[in-house]
Amino acid sequence: MIITRHTQLEVYNKSFEAAMKLFKWSRGFPKEETYSLTDQIRRSSRSVCANLAEAWRKRRYEAHFLSKLSDAESEGAETQVWIQFAHECKYLNRSEAHELYQTYDHIIAMLATMIHNPSPWILK
Repeated sequence: MIITRHTQLEVYNKSFEAAMKLFKWSRGFPKEETYSLTDQIRRSSRSVCANLAEAWRKRRYEAHFLSKLSDAESEGAETQVWIQFAHECKYLNRSEAHELYQTYDHIIAMLATMIHNPSPWILK
């Protein structure tokens, strides 16, 4: 299958699904976390998707493509930090936190693969 848009990328779909799962679970976070943990975890998880979309549109220029993929990878790692905080604060149970953390490990690995081998994605 020829991929013509970012929404066809497996890594994009995994990250979008994970961000939506985090959004749903974060609805149960305490109100006092609204402007800290809740906002941060939602922002970073959504930024993985947004940076992937930007990377896709910048694939004419390898350096720009790699920069946006690197940003997506960083946002994925940041999301893992917020997942850890949510678990430690007892806002996510152990299995929820583990599932999400593992999902972001997989997303980060997929991004790292793209970063280390960008040539199939770069427009000629």
